[in-house]
Amino acid sequence: MPYNKSHLDISERKLYLRVLDVVFSLLGLYLLNRFFEFDYFDFSSPSIKLWILILVMYLWVFGEIFELYNLKVSSNRYLTVRSIGITVLFSTLFYFFTPVISPQLPENRLQLVYFSLTLFFAMLVNRILYIQLIFSPRFLKNILLIAETSQVEELLTIITDKGANSIVGYVSNVPLKSLEALSFTDVSEADLEQIVENEGVNEIILCSSNSKFITPAINKQLIMMFEKGMVIRSIDNFIEEETHRISETRLTTDFYNHFTFSKNNQNNLYSAFRRVMDIVFSFVGILVLVLLIPFVFIGNLFLNKGSLLYTQERVGKKGRKFRIIKFRTMIANAEENGAEWAQINDSRVTSFGRILRKTRLDEIPQFINVLKGEMSLIGPRPERPEFVELLEKELSFYAIRHVVKPGLTGWAQVKYPYAHSVDDQHKKLMYDLYYIKERNLVLDLEIVIKTISTILFFRGT
Repeated sequence: MPYNKSHLDISERKLYLRVLDVVFSLLGLYLLNRFFEFDYFDFSSPSIKLWILILVMYLWVFGEIFELYNLKVSSNRYLTVRSIGITVLFSTLFYFFTPVISPQLPENRLQLVYFSLTLFFAMLVNRILYIQLIFSPRFLKNILLIAETSQVEELLTIITDKGANSIVGYVSNVPLKSLEALSFTDVSEADLEQIVENEGVNEIILCSSNSKFITPAINKQLIMMFEKGMVIRSIDNFIEEETHRISETRLTTDFYNHFTFSKNNQNNLYSAFRRVMDIVFSFVGILVLVLLIPFVFIGNLFLNKGSLLYTQERVGKKGRKFRIIKFRTMIANAEENGAEWAQINDSRVTSFGRILRKTRLDEIPQFINVLKGEMSLIGPRPERPEFVELLEKELSFYAIRHVVKPGLTGWAQVKYPYAHSVDDQHKKLMYDLYYIKERNLVLDLEIVIKTISTILFFRGT
């Protein structure tokens, strides 16, 4: 008998939020139009399909930018209200100022307020229902771990960070005192089908390929359960799909058997499109730079008291060196004793420099590097030669990130805070390698949107 899938995956939750936000919004507008004197969004109009399409597009785009579909935000009432408010504000502003493809502005401007409030409260009702009903233990994915003791605790940290998973038990060789709340079964005595039935397991994660641990008896049970429809994944696949970073166990001497570069790395059409986008955005970025320079110059004159710009040697594609251009954010002679990692609340960063970093405005001059072809809009952040030399000694696979152009922003940049040590660089490397392995236009667009969110919420370092 096939196993029942009663949980909602992370992707299903996000789809639920996107679709139901739209459904509740349109239902609210329909009721407003039907029972009140509200004719701005008239459902009997011949243009209603176009109006709905444009409204949905704005809601989804700004919802993505303002983290309305981030599951951590969606499970928090305060953050949810904040994200809905900002999303509705920007969506309606754009909607009102595109009357060619949206309804003509009404004579009674109060109707615009009703329109905005209806969207806000309709989406809020949907999110309250989500938090109360869907974000509940009965809709979590119940996971059974099959792992050696040394792997269990590490794996638990990875899995419980995600809001759609619940660990119900583990099969291992030795029970852990720190996990007394979880059901333990000795691997030599495990009846997996009985455990699955008793615990309501939806998915099994297998964390070992050790033939002494995964006995023929366990393997036979897994095959039978897989045949009946149980989802069984290796820890490597789970980590990549759930955390969007490379699993470190793939990075061994035979890494080429497990780690393959995205086909887009050799796709000429993708590369040409990326270069065109780099050039287009570079011109826009340089125009912004020209407009910003007077303001940054004044702030720099009074609060930085030194040169406006500075250049620094970085390592690019295939290990080639180039000089990156940035607005200066540190005091003069900040590294008179040699290269140092930037730190949280770094005393070398000036008060004005901190503002530039928080807003990422210090990065704007790098559009010149992008236009020159030394960098791309998206890719691993370029590092200094001194640190690259150190990191290549400490992290065996660090050099792989130089297979693509460094970027103005990147996957590691939006998924992990600023690196202050070799250990931080190690963690960021896993995200960079994931990007190199999976990169495509959809992932590139997601990085751009997350970067915009980072800037708008002042999460720069």
